Amino acid sequence: MSTFQELRIVDNFYQTSLFYPMPAVLVSTLTDDGKTTCGPYSLLSPFYVAGKPFYAFMLECRNSSNTAQNLIKHKRCVINFLPDDRKTFKEMVRLGWPGDTPAEKMKDFRFHLEDGLRKAEDPEGVYPQVITEAVQAVECTWVDTLDNAQDDGPIPEGMDHYELPKYHDFNGITTPYGAHFVLKIDKILMKEQYRNAIVNGVKSWDFPHLPVDYGYRDSKNFWYHKHRRLLPELLPQRQTTVASVRYAADRLQTDVQFTDAALEKLVKVPRVFLPTVLKGCVKWAEENNVKLIDVKEMEIINDKRSKEKGK
Repeated sequence: MSTFQELRIVDNFYQTSLFYPMPAVLVSTLTDDGKTTCGPYSLLSPFYVAGKPFYAFMLECRNSSNTAQNLIKHKRCVINFLPDDRKTFKEMVRLGWPGDTPAEKMKDFRFHLEDGLRKAEDPEGVYPQVITEAVQAVECTWVDTLDNAQDDGPIPEGMDHYELPKYHDFNGITTPYGAHFVLKIDKILMKEQYRNAIVNGVKSWDFPHLPVDYGYRDSKNFWYHKHRRLLPELLPQRQTTVASVRYAADRLQTDVQFTDAALEKLVKVPRVFLPTVLKGCVKWAEENNVKLIDVKEMEIINDKRSKEKGK
């Protein structure tokens, strides 16, 4: 006899049929007159994390929302991660009321806005602004060419949804009421104390307090979980032998060589990831005209943020 009971899957299952923890962010987009407006979202997840020419998030939203329509027309947005605070979350909920115009949403906006790095690099360009109170912010561009979504246009006037002969699979207008946006990450902006923590080594007390939207909602309330201090849990300590790593390295089609001392740095890498890690080392060596990778070179390769630490 199972200890579980089935719950029927219905529309918006993440809100109605599950307790599902998600981020709570404000997304800045551009209105037709070049002003910044903001809307709250939780259906946001990493999409391209490695092996592509760029990194990306996936944002899902109602396709008639201000955010979706602004992205379709102007392509640019900022994902703002606000700190965990009851008043902050209350403002995020207020900004999410369907049907309000950008002017109505932003009339009593309780946060402040400032230009991001893209504007600094391109003063003549028009970019959504960043929320000053954010812990971190990600400037993005919608990759509209994926899934042939580049021809998606604004919703017809007077309509609250799209009626199309065909909908996209994963990017652009995906259903009569829904949209997905593959957002290329252009810039990651972070307040100094948190940037320094990532560059120099994060401790449990360095994590910012960020709210978690718990997904489920009823007819009256959104629910979120307040941040608590993060607790560390040690990773499993497993390792292979230098001989096993040497065997994998010798199978690579390259002139780059490894010392045993360098390969000893890789004995804790899970076997399934070892070929990818070794190929990454070879790629670095070829880009830097290195023929023999020793401990010094391996430490440079392993330290992904060495350049930032140098600054």
